[in-house]
This record gives sequence, C-alpha cells and structure tokens, in this order.
Amino acid sequence: MSDTVNKRKLEHLNIVRDDAMSDRQKFYFDDVHLTHRALPDIDLADVDSSVTFLGKQLSFPMLISSMTGGDHDEIVTINRNLAEAAERTQVAMGVGSQRVMFSEPRARESFQLRDVAPSTVLLANLGAVQLNYGLTHDMCREAISVLDADGLFLHLNPLQEAAQAEGDTNFGDLSDRIADLVKVLEVPVILKEVGAGVSVADLELALRCGIGCVDVAGTGGTSWARIEQQRDFDNVTSDVGAVFQDWGIPTPIALRHLASYRDRVSLIASGGIRNGSDMAKAVVLGASLCGMARPFLAPAAESADAVVRVIETLRQQFRTAMFLLGATRVEQIMGQDALLLDASNGGSRKP
Repeated sequence: MSDTVNKRKLEHLNIVRDDAMSDRQKFYFDDVHLTHRALPDIDLADVDSSVTFLGKQLSFPMLISSMTGGDHDEIVTINRNLAEAAERTQVAMGVGSQRVMFSEPRARESFQLRDVAPSTVLLANLGAVQLNYGLTHDMCREAISVLDADGLFLHLNPLQEAAQAEGDTNFGDLSDRIADLVKVLEVPVILKEVGAGVSVADLELALRCGIGCVDVAGTGGTSWARIEQQRDFDNVTSDVGAVFQDWGIPTPIALRHLASYRDRVSLIASGGIRNGSDMAKAVVLGASLCGMARPFLAPAAESADAVVRVIETLRQQFRTAMFLLGATRVEQIMGQDALLLDASNGGSRKP
C-alpha cells in the first residue's frame, strides 16, 4: 500500500501542475457584489486584518489549504517551505492526508513541521472514510502528535473516491464513527470537503456529531474528480471523473445556504477563492477563514520566500477590500449581509 499511496501523491502533484484544466476556473465569486464606500472615512493604515482562530492570532483570515505529504524529497521541501512561510506571515496551514505515514514511516518527515512553524496554526489531516477502513483513534492521535497540530481536518471526498480506481467508497454510518472520534480527541475536529461543497443536510449531521467548524470547500477551483480521471485515463472510472468534474455546490452558494447556522458553527471557505477580494466576499458571506492551495504549489517548490510573497500580496488585497468597505476590523464585515448587493436586481441590497 505504501508504494501505491506515495505514487498517487506524486501523480496528484504532477497533474495539478501539468493539467491547467484541473483548476476549473469558474469564478463564482464574481457574482458576489459588495457595497463600495466612496467615502470610507477611515485611514488605510488603520485597517487591522488580524483574526483569532483556535485561540491563536493570524495576520488575516488565510489558510494554506491541505495539499500533500509523503516519502519524497520534493514533497518534504514543499511542506517545509509552506510551513516556514505560514509562520513568517502568521497564517494557518493544513497538511495533506497523513494516511501515508502509517504505511511508510519515512513519510512522517513531511509532516514534522513544528520546528519551522513553532507558533502558528497547523492542522493535521486524515480521510474521514478511513474510519470505516481500520483508521483508529490512536492513529488519529498519532497524526496530530507528529505535527503537534492545533486541530484535525477530517476530509470528506465521496466524489474523489468514486472517481478513483482504488477508491474507498464505504461511507455507510460514517457520521457515527466521526461522533465517536470527536468525543475522545483532545483537539477540535474540523470536517472539510475537498471541492464539491457542504450542504445543509451535511452540516446538520456534522452538528449532531459535535463538530464546531466546517470547511465548505465548494466547487469552482481544483477538481479532484478530474485529477483522478487524468491519473487513470484508460480505466472505466475515468468516465466518472470526466462527467462529474464540475459536480457540487459553488463555495459562495454553500456559504449562503449555511448562513442560518453561523451562530452554531464556524465556517471555512475554500474552493475557487483566487485573490484577496474573493476572500473579503467569503468573509462577508460568513467565513471565519479562507483557504487556498493551488496558488502556493509552484512557489513552495521554489522557496519559502516565494510563498511569503504570494501571501503578502493576498493580505494587501484583503486589507484593500476592507478599506473599500469602510472597515478597520474584520469583525465589522464578517457575516454582514447588509454589505451584499444583488446584481440581478439593479444593484439593490440583498434582503
């Protein structure tokens, strides 16, 4: 299994880099319009974009979303450059699936990142469906311990598994397994999709499991169904990946649908977020944190400095959006529906 998982990790990285169409480029956030302030009545220098997440202060609501991990020098370099940049800029970072470290001990190095990111938020990551395939509570604790993580992502990827020739597709009674895990772990468990979105029914199940934070990870950005189709082009499951490459709930629509639950759960927005303006829109729609992955991949292969440059550009864009909304603090725009405009109704305010 170790060779299979390691090989798959590298194939995923190479496809993301080589197949431009794996990023679906749907730009759903272009349909979200915010109230511009021609007279913001504040100084841009006074705009404070910092937020608190899992008890730690971040410079702005940025999450380097989960990408990779495994037994390969390139993967180790990418993760360490991402972690160093996250620490230097004080943003959060999630690692890729840690399942590989249980079959290939050498892969643990790619997840041992606290030495380069001693203070910022680091999130461990395992596939939720693996709880139906032998993943134990102790293994989850080990994944958290290796990273000295502040929380654990349990990713939900039924579409990716269905499109994968070797996919694990038994999601039966998985919510019960998740609920059992939440009860025993010492850190928060965060459910996340990987690019097809989270529905109201999903969120209600998550709440019954004791989950307090969900990454909606909607469609619009990287399509893991397409990536699996590209991995195994001649296999019958490749047709599934091709047909369903755009399946799912766009991120801004998912955030709108889940708006009434904001007082009960924290929402992370990822999937199709491309710049600081999109981040501001996601925050107005109720997101506490905004995740991006693909824009950091090529810089991370180069250096931590290259990743820092991308993050600082995003922070400047996000602060500019706050300035243009007349806000000096993030809480002044978070979940503020009054800032939304309905372009289909002549630009009037959303009801």
